[in-house]
Amino acid sequence: MEIKLFNTLSREKELFIPIKDSSVGLYTCGPTVYDYDHIGHMRSYIFADIVKRTLLSAGYEVKHVENITDVGHLVGDGDEGEDKMEVGARKAGKSAFLIAKYYSGIFKRNLERVNVLHPDIWAPATDYVLEQINFIKVLEQKGYAYKIKDGLYFDTSKFNDYGKFAKLDVGGLKAGARIEQNKEKKNLGDFALWRFHDGKREMKWESPWGVGIPGWHIECSAISTKFLGERFDIHTGGIDHIPVHHTNEIAQNEARFGHKVVNFWLHNDFVMVNSAKMSKSLGNLYTLDDLEKRGFSPLAYRYLCLGTHYRQKLNFTWEALEGAQNALNKLIRALATPAEIKPSQEKPPLPPAIVPPLVGATARSLEHDFESAIYDDLNTPRTLAVLWESIGNPLLCYKFDKVLGLSLRDQVSQLRESQVNVSAEVRGLIVERQVARLAENWEKADELRSQIEAKGYKVSDGPVGQKLEPLA
Repeated sequence: MEIKLFNTLSREKELFIPIKDSSVGLYTCGPTVYDYDHIGHMRSYIFADIVKRTLLSAGYEVKHVENITDVGHLVGDGDEGEDKMEVGARKAGKSAFLIAKYYSGIFKRNLERVNVLHPDIWAPATDYVLEQINFIKVLEQKGYAYKIKDGLYFDTSKFNDYGKFAKLDVGGLKAGARIEQNKEKKNLGDFALWRFHDGKREMKWESPWGVGIPGWHIECSAISTKFLGERFDIHTGGIDHIPVHHTNEIAQNEARFGHKVVNFWLHNDFVMVNSAKMSKSLGNLYTLDDLEKRGFSPLAYRYLCLGTHYRQKLNFTWEALEGAQNALNKLIRALATPAEIKPSQEKPPLPPAIVPPLVGATARSLEHDFESAIYDDLNTPRTLAVLWESIGNPLLCYKFDKVLGLSLRDQVSQLRESQVNVSAEVRGLIVERQVARLAENWEKADELRSQIEAKGYKVSDGPVGQKLEPLA
């Protein structure tokens, strides 16, 4: 089945055709590790995780690279202000390197809490300063760089398509929140490749242009092409990256290599809180810890994210999160009924003649519906609907969950452990009856119902599978 993805380059859904037949190169813009990540950040990484899981489900090998910005990201998205790492270090009274290590660890653990698969390669910017310097050297040799008092800058007037990606009116640019007011620059949109810092500063490196630090944008160009080559398939990030960071990244890449480097640019929209933008001043920057303190599972937040298409704003409210938690709990309870309990070691294996549950026209139809939804620009709201339609077939739900990443099997196992024990013999009969029902062997199912009742339990069939109750 074909995969279609919305490409920010064209502002259209396009058929995804990988550069190599069976493998995909995927790059994700990682965090700036100077403080705790919040749920807005987490949405971006849940989105990238869905991209990766979808590609894996389609049979591709995925090489996934993610940077960690541990130097060079200034307080402004352009080139104004201080380095966020130095600000964070001063605030905490610790070294910038220790701050980076600490918050990197927190970030990675938070990814695990929302069941995001780790990339194949973690790439902290400070580990690849030489690669960034070499990248800048090539840009300078090709005439795209010039030196002024505070650093080496990219000359955007030399790159004909600058701003096309973000649909910027380059001629009408005005200094502001995202454009640095530096009178020495040749063009208002020019950005730093290397910034000079010879004063008291912990993070600084020697370079052909002087002591300093790399600009924020150069790290992603250098790291992505080092590991994925000068042509790769997909680059993900948030829509806030479009006007500055990704626009500048494209300029650097294509200026160096002379051709398009990334085929698909995928971006997720913002998380709003009660329809307002998240901000420290409003006190609505929530972390996963904040969610857990209120009794919510981080996976309930993942479920909430899946319920809104990635290209739409997600309006976070506590009521919406409660609805997501309740839905996820209901789903887990439905899958954890005795019909879904795995036979214990004391129960004999099922007869080999019994047909596995993943067969039949209904299951094939549901699989088709799920693939149609997820391969149509990652329509996760529709996939959740298909998941609920499949609730009577746990193995099918677990298969879908390889894409959705809700850890259903693990959560079901945890719930089972907390439930009242049912004898191994009754559990075996329930499993056998579920298989018979899925194979539409109604006579066998009725026979097994009678055997279960003889053991002191009433079994009833509902929209979410079998329900077992002790006979009064």
